[in-house]
Amino acid sequence: MKRLQATTTTFHFSNLFSYHSKLLNTTESMDEERIETTMSNLPPEILRQIVSLIPLKEAVRTSTLSTSWKTLWTPFQVEFDSDPNQITTDTGDEASKNINQIVGLLSKSSSSPELWRFSLQTEKTQKPLFFSAAKGGGGGGGELHLDFLAKENEIQSNFNLVYDPTPRISNLSSIKTLHMVSVNKIAEGLVSTLFSSCRFLESLKLEKCSAIQSIDIKASDSLKSFEVVGCEELESIAISAPNLKSLWYRGALPLIQINGCLNLVDVVLDLREGFGRSEFDCEDVLNLFSSLKDVESLKISGWLLEWLCAAGVIFERLQFRFNKLKKLSWFDALMNQTKRDSLACFLHISPHLEILFVKIDQNLSSITCPYFHQFWHEPHLWMDYETVTSNVCQLERLKVIQLEGFRNEEDDQLMMLMDLLLRKSIALKSMTVISPEKQSRRVTKIPKSQLNQTSSCNPERIVISSPNKDYFFGLIEDENNFSWL
Repeated sequence: MKRLQATTTTFHFSNLFSYHSKLLNTTESMDEERIETTMSNLPPEILRQIVSLIPLKEAVRTSTLSTSWKTLWTPFQVEFDSDPNQITTDTGDEASKNINQIVGLLSKSSSSPELWRFSLQTEKTQKPLFFSAAKGGGGGGGELHLDFLAKENEIQSNFNLVYDPTPRISNLSSIKTLHMVSVNKIAEGLVSTLFSSCRFLESLKLEKCSAIQSIDIKASDSLKSFEVVGCEELESIAISAPNLKSLWYRGALPLIQINGCLNLVDVVLDLREGFGRSEFDCEDVLNLFSSLKDVESLKISGWLLEWLCAAGVIFERLQFRFNKLKKLSWFDALMNQTKRDSLACFLHISPHLEILFVKIDQNLSSITCPYFHQFWHEPHLWMDYETVTSNVCQLERLKVIQLEGFRNEEDDQLMMLMDLLLRKSIALKSMTVISPEKQSRRVTKIPKSQLNQTSSCNPERIVISSPNKDYFFGLIEDENNFSWL
């Protein structure tokens, strides 16, 4: 038995899928019936041991491997007949008792992951509210996923979500990761109780919670990762988490206020949905930038930099710099002069940048820059290319550049961007251009005097004129073809 435990603790989930894939690829020697038998013959105890040792998301995927794996995920059905809309802080209230019972069920320790399906009867709609809960992860029950199974075109009331863990309540103290999908107004009481119970939560993700209007993450010493995806009605986010290291946001730009997050190093501002409901305010965005000035990795939508510059913001005159920023990922639906120049202006306040990714994603919608009647700082006129180039500081630590999604190697904006970066990146080791078809080419600078000699030595190299008349661009297919996204 001890030998079995030693074996299972070193089992990797990726190996399981690799093994299963190899079996599927050897149908010439093993028929499908034998493959199914091989997977199904594992004792249930071993299957439970395996899924208890891997992340919950991957553990749930095992249900697709075979019938034996699927039976591990037979859900527990639980029904409550009360009105969740009448939840109060009174512990004697029947609805509150039901909420506490749900938390009690989820707080019980288990040696293997569990799947629950809950039904809460509402008096107003006479229809039950269904939601599912999956608990597990890493053997300690450290992950909890809740899906409130929102229906399409369902009218929902907006509400404010507050995470303020109560030190005296720690029913779910073992939960380190909480992932909630489609949280609605009816579930507000349950979510509030869960938040109060998850005292040592380290990772929180909110996804497709269209009813949430604001999020307030109050002082939480344990929270390290916070992610928000597709919350359409969200207007504001306030975060106060001293040990927060990762902040990922995807959606329309809300008001984001960050206080006391001194350990924040990784930030994603995926604003592909454009601007939010309120008026665009440069002060709010710059306050956000100021709170992010010490991050090491930043992914940002290009339109936001363009809008700031169009509104009159001059990056080089700001009172802060991104002195710790090592990796910048810029992405947008297209590259034009104003987007290119705004990126160049932002590079001026990122002097220690080491890696730059620029991606044009044709699947994104273009966010049109408005005409700003009143400038935030002072009238800011887009300058000519040479002036923009000369104003960018030397990027002394920039070593890797990847430019992806440009359809034509001779695109004017691509040529000017490559020229600017080659001029300013004095320690550059690699510049790569990746086409939408994922064809990768390394970029080199060929002095005009060496053009004939270089072309004859490498006939497969593509030579393109650069904006700088002193040299040409040389593009050669890169064997290490990869994409950053």
